[in-house]
Order: sequence, then C-alpha cells, then structure tokens
Amino acid sequence: MRKITIKPIGFVKNKIVKQRFGNFAKEISEIILDKKFTKALDGIESYSHIIVVYWMDKIKDFMIKHRPQGNLEAPIVGIFACRCSQRPNPVGISTVKLMGCKGNKIKVKGLDVLNGTPIIDIKPYWPQYDRVVKGKIPKWVNKLEF
Repeated sequence: MRKITIKPIGFVKNKIVKQRFGNFAKEISEIILDKKFTKALDGIESYSHIIVVYWMDKIKDFMIKHRPQGNLEAPIVGIFACRCSQRPNPVGISTVKLMGCKGNKIKVKGLDVLNGTPIIDIKPYWPQYDRVVKGKIPKWVNKLEF
C-alpha cells in the first residue's frame, strides 16, 4: 500500500482532558483552524450541523477485536464493527451542532474529543448524503453510553 500524508488544519479547544464514554451532547468546543483556512469557512454559517473529521492522536495501539466501552452487555466485535478509538488509523468523525463561526474559529456543541485534538477536515451536514432512513444497528449498541 502507498503512504498517505495527512496534515491537520487546526485543533480543538475545550475542557475535556481525559477519555470518557458518552455524555458529550452538551459539551461546547471551539475548533481553531490555521488562519490560512479562514476563507474556507465562508458560507458554513448557513448550516445547522457540520461533520468534524479528526485524528485521535492519543491512541498509541490498535486492536483487531474489541468490547465496546468494556461494557459486558456488548459483544466482542471487530474494530470496524464499532466506533471505538483503537483503530489502525485513528480517524474519528462526529456530526455536531454549529453554534457559530467567527474568523478562523468555529463554536460547536456535542463534539466528543479531547482538548488539543487535531482536526483534519470539516464537512457540512447534508441530509441527502448523511441521513439514513430506517437504518439498522445491533441491539447491543443501545446499551452503550452516548
């Protein structure tokens, strides 16, 4: 396989300093982009939600199989069958409420990352592409913390 180089476009500033499971819905974070990307945000304030793509830089090792959140009510599954962080490439995504944008800073609600996490991309939420009608998930997912 060929090598891929990813460069952060910014980082997250918030009060979350250690990993936890769930309870991010009310968290307010600020995404601070490199100033050279300020104009790339033009028009983003027209959206209610954005998808934040980030690099989980604190993850050191990956797993092939994992029990989500260590929850005994969840089965051991392959890492690609859960949203756990110990991935071969620790890329994460979160759809969050856009609270505001000023200059190179974006204020969001519900971002589930640690303070200082590198941001690698931002995309607007488009229901035509991102919403799933009648989606299916395993029953054990409902036993996890959100």
